[in-house]
Amino acid sequence: MDTGLLEPRHRALAAKIREAVLRLEPTALSSSDRELARVLAELGVYRYLVPSRYGGADEAVEVRTICVLREEIAYRSARADSIFGVQGLGSHPVLLGGSDAQKQHLLPALVDGSALCAFALTEPDAGSDVLALSCSAHRLSGEYVLSGTKRFISNAGIATHYALFARTGPGNKGISAFLVPHDAPGLTVKTDLELLSEHPIGELELRECRVPTSALIGSEGQGLGLALGTLEIFRATVGAAAVGMAKRALDEALNYAQARQQFGAPLAKLQGVQFLLAESAAELEAAVLLVHRAAAARDQGAERVGFESSVAKYFATEAAQRIIDRCLQIHGGNGLIKGSPVERLYRDIRGLRIYEGASEVQKVVIARHLLNSAGTPSKP
Repeated sequence: MDTGLLEPRHRALAAKIREAVLRLEPTALSSSDRELARVLAELGVYRYLVPSRYGGADEAVEVRTICVLREEIAYRSARADSIFGVQGLGSHPVLLGGSDAQKQHLLPALVDGSALCAFALTEPDAGSDVLALSCSAHRLSGEYVLSGTKRFISNAGIATHYALFARTGPGNKGISAFLVPHDAPGLTVKTDLELLSEHPIGELELRECRVPTSALIGSEGQGLGLALGTLEIFRATVGAAAVGMAKRALDEALNYAQARQQFGAPLAKLQGVQFLLAESAAELEAAVLLVHRAAAARDQGAERVGFESSVAKYFATEAAQRIIDRCLQIHGGNGLIKGSPVERLYRDIRGLRIYEGASEVQKVVIARHLLNSAGTPSKP
């Protein structure tokens, strides 16, 4: 779909990667998480998460480029998309606020996959309420000592580095960010969480985990800004992943409806099925437009795209859930067979409505923007 918001180079990249990501199809790859991460590196997609001065593909990291890649990767494998998306999410705080030494150490290694990143913000008692974060960090003799637990950390177990957020003081200015290597003393990674949809995820336990003061990303107290700034950028790309999954479901449903014979004719001849397809196509078109709009606004220099990114993530993920549900319905009982594309998509899409800000959080962001624009004060 050409929304007019992509440039020729974005469309060329989409066409190029579309063929390459056939390797990620679950039926074509007996994959462990590490193998998927390795294949992504071989496909060269990590290059687009890093500026060219650190070995990346383009002069600057572009949101539209990441959206194009996530759409094509998620069309084939939600698991691979998660690994790729979190590679960007975990490295972006360093790109935004890291020291030259941190950037030189981490970013070139991202390109070939020798470094894999994770974004360690969520805790057992701190999800949507980021300010409830309790993982602590205190400075002691040239080191920071980290203590606490992180939960639902994607890429846990395969990550070499964690962008980890801990409390160095009270309030929203008391959160700091650290680049923590996977083998830091006192860090234990648990990967026994089993979710509805397969992807690498786990918990981090920090028991007086010690890192040098050079692990601090930016300055003390900048962590919340780095976290929210990163999420604001990557929320639109979550919408792109949802679009990729919804496109796959619609393609599967179109093929099935034309091939499946019922009542002496293809399912596609039934008006009820046509309506399901039409509703899905209309929502998919709208989702693509909103995702591309948010990504283009950022790429074209907008300092803040919180409203646009929240609208894109909210609508695209919710619409994709509805689209995939309709497409499974068209498949009937065959859509319930475990491992079939639509059954897999039905499980895969659910998490996107929760991670990186649940749909309800996006509604709050959207409403506050509207109220503030109208001159009505809203709660901080």
